[in-house]
Amino acid sequence: MFLINTNFLDNFPKVNHPKKSSISNFRTNVFLYICTLRALSSVGSEHLVYTQGVGGSNPSAPTSNKILMQCIGISCFFNSSYPPFFNYYNIFATVQVLSKTTTMCGIVGYIGHREAYPIIIKGLKRLEYRGYDSAGITLYGNGSQLVKTKGKVSDLEELVTVEKAQGNTLGLGHTRWATHGIPSNANSHPHTSNSGNISIVHNGIIENYAAIKKVLTDNGFSFSSDTDTEVLVNLIEFIKISQNVKIGQAVQIALTQVVGAYAIAVFDNERPHEIVVAKLGSPLAIGIGKDEYFIASDASPFIEYTKRTIYLEDNEMAVIYRKKGFKMYSITSDAVVTPKIQEIQLSLEKIEKGGFDHFMLKEIHEQPTAITDTFRGRMFVEDQKINISGIEQHLDVFKQAERITIVACGTSWHAGLVAEYLFEDAARIPVEVEYASEFRYRNPVINKGDVVIAISQSGETADTLAAIKLAKEKGAFVFGICNVVGSSIARETDSGAYTHAGPEIGVASTKAFTTQLTVITMMALRLGQLKGTIDKENFDRVASQLVALPKQIENLLKFDKQIQKIAAAYKDAANFLYLGRGYNFPAALEGALKLKEISYIHAEGYPAAEMKHGPIALIDENMPVVVIATNKGHYEKIVSNIQEIKSRNAKIISIVTKGDESVKLLSDHVIEIPDVTEALVPILASVPLQLLSYHIAVMRGCNVDQPRNLAKSVTVE
Repeated sequence: MFLINTNFLDNFPKVNHPKKSSISNFRTNVFLYICTLRALSSVGSEHLVYTQGVGGSNPSAPTSNKILMQCIGISCFFNSSYPPFFNYYNIFATVQVLSKTTTMCGIVGYIGHREAYPIIIKGLKRLEYRGYDSAGITLYGNGSQLVKTKGKVSDLEELVTVEKAQGNTLGLGHTRWATHGIPSNANSHPHTSNSGNISIVHNGIIENYAAIKKVLTDNGFSFSSDTDTEVLVNLIEFIKISQNVKIGQAVQIALTQVVGAYAIAVFDNERPHEIVVAKLGSPLAIGIGKDEYFIASDASPFIEYTKRTIYLEDNEMAVIYRKKGFKMYSITSDAVVTPKIQEIQLSLEKIEKGGFDHFMLKEIHEQPTAITDTFRGRMFVEDQKINISGIEQHLDVFKQAERITIVACGTSWHAGLVAEYLFEDAARIPVEVEYASEFRYRNPVINKGDVVIAISQSGETADTLAAIKLAKEKGAFVFGICNVVGSSIARETDSGAYTHAGPEIGVASTKAFTTQLTVITMMALRLGQLKGTIDKENFDRVASQLVALPKQIENLLKFDKQIQKIAAAYKDAANFLYLGRGYNFPAALEGALKLKEISYIHAEGYPAAEMKHGPIALIDENMPVVVIATNKGHYEKIVSNIQEIKSRNAKIISIVTKGDESVKLLSDHVIEIPDVTEALVPILASVPLQLLSYHIAVMRGCNVDQPRNLAKSVTVE
């Protein structure tokens, strides 16, 4: 089924740039034929439709005055029998898209009085968690140059001519995670227009790029890359030349003709004192200094220069001048936007390695502080009080909730599985946990009054954002759990809670996961209070043990050397199996995910009882099996599972409660964790599993902070 939003028929901007637009309603005069229903795909996206340009029905009107019909899922055309006045208008036919597919790339830009090169290079290094298969930089001023390459930012540094980089006070940089086109020098950003005058860096996907590319090719443009970004920069140039407008206006018009998502920064050699930026779906921040401005995908590249920043909202753009400041506009309405300047709550120390070999190791060791920061000011054990403002402001919603649906991806989905156990145990509310990527593509049963909880570390996960929008459309109340203040999920949800984990630079999530579990535990306790399903004794037991976790994790981290020895024994294994029961099953899944993410060893997590329904066929003397076998829950059952594994000569690594003897006798290696209630075991068990994965990956020579093919936030479908 293809749904078309016809609201676009309300507004018909004239073909000229939006500065000269006028609005009229010709709904009754429009006759739209749908000639072909088809999914937009790599073979279908080349279809586009023209309306007649300015000058009546003159077929020789400039192609730039013919609008690209932006259709998702359809190809269509207009009947030629329109009344004459209709031919004076182009239709910005934007069919509503339920989600935006965006890539995870890093953008850095600078315009001001400082040397641009060191600012941009340092900024790109801080953004490499967003993508690192290629990088590039363009500098303008004294000795301008454009350099880009397949590889990391360090590879880019080796290619830059230092002498030519000096004296340039304007520049754009980019680090890429490939979507359109393989990682290569040609596909790296920045991209330039055919004339060489316009440069662009882009984070996102232009879904109708093939259609636009065909029009541009027909008009004499050529392309040297496989990217959608090169198409966009040439579309901007085409509009700038053919309509005789400034670069800011050309960008604005171009963006009304593309389908997809973007964060872009654009520079025109003919206007050397300004940069144009715009956003839809992908994050973009502007740092405001004294007579200088910084542009980046997040605030980390410029925190040592300014604490004042603006986070662009969707469909906003800004023209940034070297000396005249900046002006912000709505891309669609051309209305002037009043900027909301925020103070950055981020310190330089938090985004540096701080003496650790890798960000991942640093972030593992930061978990005691991160968990404390997450419950500080929210949980008061002696008073039996939990104050999460996102819940307290909507008490009736949670009291009356008859069902909770959790949507998430990856590690956050594992946190959601733990939440299912917690919420059902503490609040007796039925819970469903869904992959956001699957939830959005089926026809889920969502009733008005249902609570949907969306979990995401970055707050920018495309599938989770799409699931949020779908849930809201069906009348659900959406509560978000994320780590990044001001992120898209924080803005799109009805309410929510931040995890306060601090910046997580390593691609494999560690402290984000355990702080998500901390928030979820507090939520379960509070919902149990609201529903009257948790007594004082159980509340005290869980809450007091949660407060004690940071100190216990500090002690666990002291066993790092022991875990290194275990890692050395199995670093060459081809496969791993992770097992757990009850609350420990999601912890087993997360342990397996960590190992496969950063060491490239195939690893699978299973409920221990399911082992005999297939996976046991894989077990032999070469198969290491990690079992979370604490003394709570189904202890006797998992001991039996371990005996089954032992009888098949597998190597057993067990996570056990301190003092355990039964499992120790069956295991080749044992890692002890403190005795805590079953609900909190996933937090404690995650720490040694993170360290095990880390050390195996390091011993295998893997880049643990930047594993291949991955990016920190998966913002592409």
